Amino acid sequence: MEGFVGLDYIKFDPQTMPLVERVEVKDIRLPQQLTRAMAAEAEAAREARAKVVAAEGEQKASRALKEAADVIQANPVALQLRHLQALNSIAAEHNSTIVFPVPVEMFGAFMKKDN
Repeated sequence: MEGFVGLDYIKFDPQTMPLVERVEVKDIRLPQQLTRAMAAEAEAAREARAKVVAAEGEQKASRALKEAADVIQANPVALQLRHLQALNSIAAEHNSTIVFPVPVEMFGAFMKKDN
């Protein structure tokens, strides 16, 4: 019979062959080793697709961060607003200590007043 690759145990005598129109396979039992190999291959394919999706997400996120950095670099007020947003989110967490980053140049002005 043509079309049954690997199923050479299906044999018909030459007189019966012209009478056969089709053969239905009702049950296939694969060896456990083959089943495990197929499952491992499917799992590897799923993991590969997940890694591709994660990498694409990382690319989009890094592009967005670069665009945000470009905007902030071009506009100093945007940096100050971002700084205030960060302080606002820190204050919302009810922390007892908040550290305010201050430019070094401001310390120079304070030091001159003390002298």
